[in-house]
Amino acid sequence: MSSAIAVKGWRNPSALPGFGLSLGFTLFYLSAVVLIPIAALVIRPWSIGFEGFWNVISDHRVLMALRLSFGGAAIAAAINAVTGPVVAWVLVRYRFPGKRLLDALIDLPFALPTAVAGIALSTLYAPQGWLGEPLSHLGIKVAYTPLGVIVAMTFIGLPFVVRTLQPVLADLSRDSEEAAATLGASRIQTMWRVVLPSLLPALVTGSTLAFARAVGEYGSVIFIAGNLPAISEIAPLLIIIKLEQYDMAGAAAIGVIMLAASFVLILALNLLQNWAGSRR
Repeated sequence: MSSAIAVKGWRNPSALPGFGLSLGFTLFYLSAVVLIPIAALVIRPWSIGFEGFWNVISDHRVLMALRLSFGGAAIAAAINAVTGPVVAWVLVRYRFPGKRLLDALIDLPFALPTAVAGIALSTLYAPQGWLGEPLSHLGIKVAYTPLGVIVAMTFIGLPFVVRTLQPVLADLSRDSEEAAATLGASRIQTMWRVVLPSLLPALVTGSTLAFARAVGEYGSVIFIAGNLPAISEIAPLLIIIKLEQYDMAGAAAIGVIMLAASFVLILALNLLQNWAGSRR
């Protein structure tokens, strides 16, 4: 008995069986799929030296493309942060004819090839399109402008916000809403002080995912953007152009800036989400 106890104590089994093996596989997989490619991207631009790297990222055309990609993604994420909760609320809280069809349409940007989405949006918002023509009479031009870029980014980012909020809304108890109504709170006060704080972490997560997807979006944007240098040209397209010119270091330099900016913004949003969760 004592020898069995000694052997058992010597082995010191982990609370997670196979933890060492699973951890090793996780580190190997992440290194092969994520860390090594990122390291290669970071190292490649320095083949042209710091001066060459600076010349690439300080070029006016590059700066304007980065501004449109990140600025447009931020605006699209903000729009989805407002409209997404409304769509998710309707799908979760109400019953109406065609609800399943509408729910299925939310996933359309996921399933639709990005090039097809871009062609559809450019056709729809073209000056002779179904929506483009009446908007043109109002003096609003969407296709082949930065506004078209924001429309495309909003289109591909909406499902991230809606699908992130739906399970949270479905699990949200209505007792607190009923208690607020009993205490005399208006519907707006209940939504603002009771419902929204419970949804805030999920809303930040969905908006972050929408932003990250929009920053790197290519196929659905280039068809409606017009791709005018320093006007409606996005950073991913500029990377493709440099690759076609065999300027690998220049393309990698733009990629490094996009990687660094995306990482900082997503880290800031995650810290904001953790802060919001700790305040609950």
